Amino acid sequence: MPPDGYVRIGSTTKTFVATVLLQLVGEGRVSLDDPVERWLPGVVRGHGNDGRRITLRELLQHTSGLPDYVGDVVPELSAAGYRAHRWTTYTSAERVAFALRHPPLFAPGRGWAYSNTNYVLAGMVIAAVTGRSWEQEVRARIVRPLRLGHTFAPGDRPFLPAPHARDYQQFEPGGALTDTTVAYLPFDGDADGSMVSTAADTGRFFGALARGELLAPAQLAEMRRTVEVPPGHGSPPGTRYGLGLERIPLSCGGGSWGHSGDGFGYLVWPAATADGRASVTVALHSRPGDEESAVRQIQDVTRLVDHALCAAGRGGQR
Repeated sequence: MPPDGYVRIGSTTKTFVATVLLQLVGEGRVSLDDPVERWLPGVVRGHGNDGRRITLRELLQHTSGLPDYVGDVVPELSAAGYRAHRWTTYTSAERVAFALRHPPLFAPGRGWAYSNTNYVLAGMVIAAVTGRSWEQEVRARIVRPLRLGHTFAPGDRPFLPAPHARDYQQFEPGGALTDTTVAYLPFDGDADGSMVSTAADTGRFFGALARGELLAPAQLAEMRRTVEVPPGHGSPPGTRYGLGLERIPLSCGGGSWGHSGDGFGYLVWPAATADGRASVTVALHSRPGDEESAVRQIQDVTRLVDHALCAAGRGGQR
């Protein structure tokens, strides 16, 4: 596929959303220490979840303890389930409500667990602060200034523009591959993971972010303040998580800064060196049905990222 071929970028969307929220912090319009309740009064309540005790920083860093809504919108992990539910749409409030059916995973700030609910809420906060949707703010603050001509949030539009590869998901170990090129809208439609881009555009975005073209030094430093990602989350050893950024050690020293994204049938991994002088995006368009193969696939992808960035001679950067 050419560098300008369209791909779903899944959770890489989170870095775009975090960047917008940090720009608002730099403008003095919001604070990372604001409780969620300040901007979304009464939204995060139920089964012990309490937006008065969760800060915006904890949303962006996945230390809020909020449950992940995704398990509630994938009622059947199978080819038949994908086909039956792929057109179903939910509002942001409905996604949050799914999560709040469950008790917190831990007290805010007392652990780490990846939860897409955090970024659905971050998108809602952006709308509350600015009066415009998170999609509009991403377009105005990132896409247009960087001239990312192939990057957009499709909303409920399930089809990719041409050119694009086809995506294939194996739902059972050793089973047949199912064409999953059409978006699974229950989790492909919000601030946690809905954007479409290209390898060229995502590389440009992460390079510009690392070079300080999108955030002031203070906000970029906040974005890079990381916590350890515990074992068992499917991340490479040594992975640390900032505010919408993953840092992974490079074999040649230093680390890469990026954010993976995946869904049924695809996996993307864009990353840049700390100084932004080198960037790379790896995209795969088939996913295996067993956990061991999926972990091995992630390892292969991160090795490719490592090789590309180290070959560029920039691995020694922080």
